[in-house]
Amino acid sequence: MGIVTTIAPFALAIIMLGLGASLTIKDFTRVFLNPKVFFVGLICQLVVLPIIGYLLIVILKTPIELALGVMLIAAAPGGVTSNVLTKFADGDVALSISLTAFTSLISIVSVPYIIFLSIDLFNISYVSKEVSMLGISLKMFGVVTVPVILGMILRKFSSDFIERNMKIIQRISIGLFIFVFLAIYIEEWDSIVMFLTAAGTIALTLNILMMVIGYYVAKFFASGVAQQRCISLECGLQNGTLAVFVGTQLFGENMTYMVPTAAYALVMMLTSVIFVIFLKRKT
Repeated sequence: MGIVTTIAPFALAIIMLGLGASLTIKDFTRVFLNPKVFFVGLICQLVVLPIIGYLLIVILKTPIELALGVMLIAAAPGGVTSNVLTKFADGDVALSISLTAFTSLISIVSVPYIIFLSIDLFNISYVSKEVSMLGISLKMFGVVTVPVILGMILRKFSSDFIERNMKIIQRISIGLFIFVFLAIYIEEWDSIVMFLTAAGTIALTLNILMMVIGYYVAKFFASGVAQQRCISLECGLQNGTLAVFVGTQLFGENMTYMVPTAAYALVMMLTSVIFVIFLKRKT
């Protein structure tokens, strides 16, 4: 698993740099124009999703070896993939970008908090004793917040170049995401096969359930169909590379926890593409 532990921080930093290059200050100030819809999406991602993940672990009696992996992916906020698919789904792209921007920055606090709370709830003892919540937050700051800020600075001073090459930047980000998970599938195939049923079941259930919850919560609170589609995709598409990075900091070479993350990465791409195709045909 050395390849994954080596490339995960680099891949995440490049992905977040690309995200930052797609952002402007307006993406942060825009939320004040329609704060209710924004907070609906934010709460669904940062509060509802981890709670649903925890409840599914209990209900489905998920093996303890996989429990923290489920919470890792439930805690990791959506990335650039959700922005791209929201555009294809004719969703509210501006809302999607704003949600991604805020959740990515908040993640340096929210992800460690959710993970360390989960460690206590499940009485997990195989996490490195040398790792602290502050330590994880500081490392995340280095590979999440700093690249986002650098990307925004790059966008500020080279806006024409960035805008002309935005599709290439998005493709690089998605390509790095795929590369990380291909490495996991190749190196941890035996573990994936061993826990395939349990991990696949909870990953698929969590993904579909959150897309449905996101859609109908947004339908009740949001202002239109475009916002419903956006929030549904934001709830279903998680930042798997971020989950991998945090996991490598907690477990090092012990990668059993990564099986739910790998399963979810595959499931979310399939279900979201099916969802987008369904919406396209519907309209």
